[in-house]
Amino acid sequence: MTEKLSDVIQQRCEDIRRNYEEITANISRAAAAAGKKPEDIIFLSATKTVEPVYINYAVSLGLRYIGENKVQELLSKYDEYDLAHCDLQFIGHLQTNKVRQIVGKVSMIQSVDSIRLAKEIDRQSEKLGITTDVLIEVNIGREENKSGVLAENLGQLLTECAALNHIRVRGLMTVPPICDKKSEICKYFDDMHELFIDISGKTLDNISMDFLSMGMSDDYEEAIMSGANMIRVGSRLFGARIYR
Repeated sequence: MTEKLSDVIQQRCEDIRRNYEEITANISRAAAAAGKKPEDIIFLSATKTVEPVYINYAVSLGLRYIGENKVQELLSKYDEYDLAHCDLQFIGHLQTNKVRQIVGKVSMIQSVDSIRLAKEIDRQSEKLGITTDVLIEVNIGREENKSGVLAENLGQLLTECAALNHIRVRGLMTVPPICDKKSEICKYFDDMHELFIDISGKTLDNISMDFLSMGMSDDYEEAIMSGANMIRVGSRLFGARIYR
């Protein structure tokens, strides 16, 4: 039984290695098409439902950024991550009553979509004497069932966040609608890049546009060519998610 289990792990690790090499090659190609260098693009892997043994194997291949979607899952795996060699971020919807559980454990929270959430991150960060980096999540597709601030309210939220002393806005993040055509999703990516460039041209205290986080397993190349410098790839690296 142990031998069979070992074979399963070995085979999956081999699949992850091949996937990692393919993704990094695709990133290089897309970056070149966008007039960028591969090192300009941050490859963050979404590790939802992925066991630490596989996460750490990917880290051993060179993966330097990982992101969890659920607070409870992050906490359950926290002691097993190889955090000496990778950067842990939170990329999912975050409830204010769970902020205290992850502040100080993650380097960035990518899903700030309200001043209420920003203030709670600021409050919990102040308690620890730290400043937490955040991205503002934009609901670029205006979907009612998705989190994220609407584009027309982004400026107000940024202004309010600028007044907080223990968070630092480092850019924008989005999860666009599911689209049948690549041209449709590219339009959402282009709209996000336009917002990103527009804000980059303004002077706001405590606000910098260092990261534009968009693009996932099925569309990360298109996102890079539309201006993303951070992508979030999960199933394309680790295989289809296994829900227990």
